[in-house]
Amino acid sequence: MAKILVADDEADLEVLIKQKFRKEIREGIYEFSFAANGAKALEALRTDPSIDILLSDINMPEMDGLTLLSKLNELKILTKAVIVSAYGDMENIRTAMNRGAFDFVCKPVNFQDLSITIEKTLSYISQLHKTLEAIKENNILKMYVDKTVLNFMDGREFETQLMANEILDATVVFIDVCGFTAITEKEAPDAVVRLLNKCFDIMVKEIITQEGYIDKFIGDAVLAVFKGDFHLDRAIDACLMVRKHIASFGPQPEVSSFVPNVSIGINSGTMISGNIGSEQLKRLDYTVIGDTVNTAQRLQDAAKPGQILITRECWEKVKESFSCNPVDHIRVKNKSVVLAAYEVLE
Repeated sequence: MAKILVADDEADLEVLIKQKFRKEIREGIYEFSFAANGAKALEALRTDPSIDILLSDINMPEMDGLTLLSKLNELKILTKAVIVSAYGDMENIRTAMNRGAFDFVCKPVNFQDLSITIEKTLSYISQLHKTLEAIKENNILKMYVDKTVLNFMDGREFETQLMANEILDATVVFIDVCGFTAITEKEAPDAVVRLLNKCFDIMVKEIITQEGYIDKFIGDAVLAVFKGDFHLDRAIDACLMVRKHIASFGPQPEVSSFVPNVSIGINSGTMISGNIGSEQLKRLDYTVIGDTVNTAQRLQDAAKPGQILITRECWEKVKESFSCNPVDHIRVKNKSVVLAAYEVLE
């Protein structure tokens, strides 16, 4: 349910909104609350920072809408403001936008236009929440994000969450671009980087499509983690698509002597997720560690170009969903016994 706060001293607007959006209110899509001026709206925002949209007039007693916009920026919340005002001259519009307004709707209100504006604003807010979650999970702290996201992250609460360690039941994937190291010694650096990033773009797209996240890029390899329901199945689906797309590349114009291919290792089980590194150097990497992770990496090391290898335990879980063949037992580093592995065909 989307929460929408309306700040306006005209009582008629409250009646009209309840009438025009009665279907959405009845079905629990929108929840409207109302404030008679900017001061009361600010108090409501402080009380409930989960409000998604602020619809605000400009000319109000006690605190006007433009002042309210300035105060909204100080709250460090993700609420987005839409100005709804009869003062639709360019000066007011520019002032509102400069103070952080997301959009501007002129009075008398065209409710079809207002409805579209609300939907557009909610879509943007949804992207902000996804971006924030990605930042928390991937520790991408220097990417270009909306100012309100950075403000929301600023503080002890976020730092505490970021430093939290936990045990996960998840699937970890290592994807390596085969033979890439060899071309770095004889090809132009710009061409090598462009080709590697092209491969990474494919990997990232398919991993995100299956609701996984990128833990880190390690040279010419990717470490990805999948959590939640059917995390192993989703990880395999992502890897099959990555292999398919990379295999379709063929010879590349950037580096004509190189045909991209991938080797992939997948393992599922418990692992530790936390910030690993040196606090003294202030270089910490939010990542996963443990035997499950190490085994996935060893499987990737053993995989041939175009192969996706999983453990026998993983095969037992997915053998009814994916076609797999057993491979020769693999002897891996730091393991006293050979590893029974299976190749995922399709």
